[in-house]
Amino acid sequence: MTHQQRPSLVLAPSVNTTTVVTTTTTTTTYAPIQLPPLPPPAEPKDPREYPLLHANFPSSIKRFPLVFPNGSRATFRDGADGEGDLDEEEPVPSGKGWTMIRPDSTGSSSKVIGLAEAVERYGRKRSHGADNMMEGVEPTTERETHTPPRKKARATHLPPITTLNAAAPPSPLPSPHGSPPPQPIWPSAPPSGASSPQPQAPLQPDLALTTLLTLPSLLSHFTNLPQPLQSHFLLTLLRHSPLPVLRTLHSILTPTLARDFLTLLPPELASHVLSFLPYSTVVRASRVSKAWRAIIDSDPVLWSDLLKSTKIWFGGVTERAFAHSIYARRRLDIPPTPKTLPLSHPYKMLFKSRQLTRTRWVDNENPKHRSFPAHGSSVVTCLLLSHGRIISASDDHSIHVYSPLTGELLQTLDGHEGGVWALAACKDTLVSGSTDRTVRIWNLATGRCTHIFGGHTSTVRCLAIVKPEWIEIEGEGGVITKEKWPKRSVIVTGSRDHSLRVWTLPRPGDPEYRCYGADDSEADPADEDADDNPYHKMHLEGHDHAVRALAARGRTLVSGSYDCTVRIWDIVTGECKWVLVGHTQKVYSVVLDIHRHIACSGSMDGTVRVWNLRTGQCQHTLTGHTSLVGLLGLSPSHLVSAAADSTLRIWDPESGELRHTLAAHTGAITCFQHDEFKVLSGSDGTLKMWNVRDGSVVRDLLTGIQGVWQVVFEGRWCVAASNRNPATVLDVWDFGTDEDEWIGEPPSGFYDDDTEEEDEGEEIEQADVDAMDQDLEVEASEESAEPEEHQECARDSSQPLVVEVEDVPMERVEGIRASKWAPPSKPSGHQRNRPVLGEPSSRAISHPAESIPSRLPPTNETPTRPRIRQKQRR
Repeated sequence: MTHQQRPSLVLAPSVNTTTVVTTTTTTTTYAPIQLPPLPPPAEPKDPREYPLLHANFPSSIKRFPLVFPNGSRATFRDGADGEGDLDEEEPVPSGKGWTMIRPDSTGSSSKVIGLAEAVERYGRKRSHGADNMMEGVEPTTERETHTPPRKKARATHLPPITTLNAAAPPSPLPSPHGSPPPQPIWPSAPPSGASSPQPQAPLQPDLALTTLLTLPSLLSHFTNLPQPLQSHFLLTLLRHSPLPVLRTLHSILTPTLARDFLTLLPPELASHVLSFLPYSTVVRASRVSKAWRAIIDSDPVLWSDLLKSTKIWFGGVTERAFAHSIYARRRLDIPPTPKTLPLSHPYKMLFKSRQLTRTRWVDNENPKHRSFPAHGSSVVTCLLLSHGRIISASDDHSIHVYSPLTGELLQTLDGHEGGVWALAACKDTLVSGSTDRTVRIWNLATGRCTHIFGGHTSTVRCLAIVKPEWIEIEGEGGVITKEKWPKRSVIVTGSRDHSLRVWTLPRPGDPEYRCYGADDSEADPADEDADDNPYHKMHLEGHDHAVRALAARGRTLVSGSYDCTVRIWDIVTGECKWVLVGHTQKVYSVVLDIHRHIACSGSMDGTVRVWNLRTGQCQHTLTGHTSLVGLLGLSPSHLVSAAADSTLRIWDPESGELRHTLAAHTGAITCFQHDEFKVLSGSDGTLKMWNVRDGSVVRDLLTGIQGVWQVVFEGRWCVAASNRNPATVLDVWDFGTDEDEWIGEPPSGFYDDDTEEEDEGEEIEQADVDAMDQDLEVEASEESAEPEEHQECARDSSQPLVVEVEDVPMERVEGIRASKWAPPSKPSGHQRNRPVLGEPSSRAISHPAESIPSRLPPTNETPTRPRIRQKQRR
């Protein structure tokens, strides 16, 4: 209640019944008695010191009824509650032959008299007329025509009612204004005749009324007391207060005196306090209030600590990649309506996703499962999960797109004239490589083949899409700068023709291109001159045999070949930076780790080699497999190898230590995929799930079938392609529930979002890209013109080829994307020489690239020798 507002006492209408010949009921309405206002504080009060100064009192003490000794009723109304008349919802008093008319009602002729006038009327002696009606009685409307006229009483005004100690009992506290002698509020009525009924005053004051009139004086006394005495006085009052009064006070004091310590603390201290709580308690704390939820959900330090304490933090690289992906999606997804709460930090979303990944795959004993036929009885050579689609390729020349929810065949992409052996997807763009020696670009939104690239003279066996990302480049004087490479997404393809090619990935709306022979079944696409293709960037030659596997990221490309070597390329300049020699038989698989600066290769010689990209040395030779190591997988904490000896092995990529041997299959491992929690492997008609941390078998997802061709998983979804004699079947599992908000992490660590071409939110202009490409072409031509001796001497051999780089800051790498087919890697620095490594014994020794002796038969004796190209001009 503010100091300008005054409390008031609204008197209930008095009813006086007089029986003479007729019975007349008179209702008199009184104007509210204005109680004295409460005095303002002596000086401005600090709300922190006086929290109840402006407290909002409940309605039960803002307005309540009072009953006086003579049975009169009144309603106390706080000034803050308004000084109007009775609320509309209150029942209107009425009786037989009468009803109370509100003063503001239309058509009302009732007169509202003040309290003083009412007392005067009752105090004066009434005289009766011929009809024995009391003077001053106002007839009702219904009986107005039947009552005789009456004399008009002349009202006299009473002295105003004093607001200070009026008719009050002696106060226990001295009054600052003195105590004038009490005066009666109500005037004495002269004696009335025997025939006249004794009038009654509208109310007789009691302790309640006198207390209200003296409340300002009591409040002034209380304000001037010292605080200890104020406490003692209030406590004494509370001791003598009944339970309903205490409950009312409790409803006011509890919310007023409550202190939200979390919102009052600085963010750093609030985060530190929350860091001591287990994650289950943190989740419950976020439900306390919106303020707490906003603090908890937006705290990256808290959630990163929880990720680490629960041992699901994997070094920071994958965590930042996840955060970048979430921020990129939020820039694109504008909510239709403003949100009441701030968006959660990506680390909270990541924590929830990893907790679900760790628990649902093990605890959900009956995941949703459906099977449907695919590709007839042909072998599924490639399988992808991309943007809610299952994409499968087969040796029957076709590519199919299915819905994981229903198993419906959404699209059939026909056009290849040979088996499809390589796939990579980027949002609505799909790239495929085939034994027909072509690379095709598909628009998944329309199902059209928009581009056909020719140039390879043998099967396109492997490919990858490389997205722009920030990398560190060592300049002159050892200065490290960050640059974004490639400037535009590219496709890298490896073929059995012993070479690799780099192509620009067409964007939606770019001019379509179809190579020579694409529309002529009798023409050979291998006769295409790739220089006529505006999307062709470079031809990487150097391998002496088929290129079986590749991995690329940034400017770095790693290729593994049947010539037993692994080569490191700069895909911007086309320079071969390293030739890594050590395997004694064909290389079937390669992976790349950008942050550890290592590449790993698996070979038919049964070994896995870990190569250091800074020095070019073989860092570890991992032995144990007894036959072909055809599959490799690399995650932040684990290197997993799968071999034809029916086992999988889990290694420490840092030390090369063997952690677990997964031996439960009885045949060669045909497919596998892993993350930080599990390994899924297919072989001998079974699909098994393993615990990657202890090497135990969790469950069998498939049993009793002929073979498992492919398996992929992401988040809550798992898809496997298998042969059930004679049909090929796709199995889909959903390990989530309807309540789960599960955002999966791609196993390769690459996130496919729309902002791949953005640099801090702005798209790179095509003119800048073209200018950069021209500069690189000039640089490459100048380097190739230098004598080989000058290239060898241009660099001091004592200087390292690559300097160690720190993690790229989050604000610099936002929007980084790459293909799932490209394992993580880190490009090495830019060098001008071509060191080559061999390993005659236990350690590798550098040799010039031209001095490596060939370990294989001449090219013309190999079954995959390149075809002799007949150049054709389109």
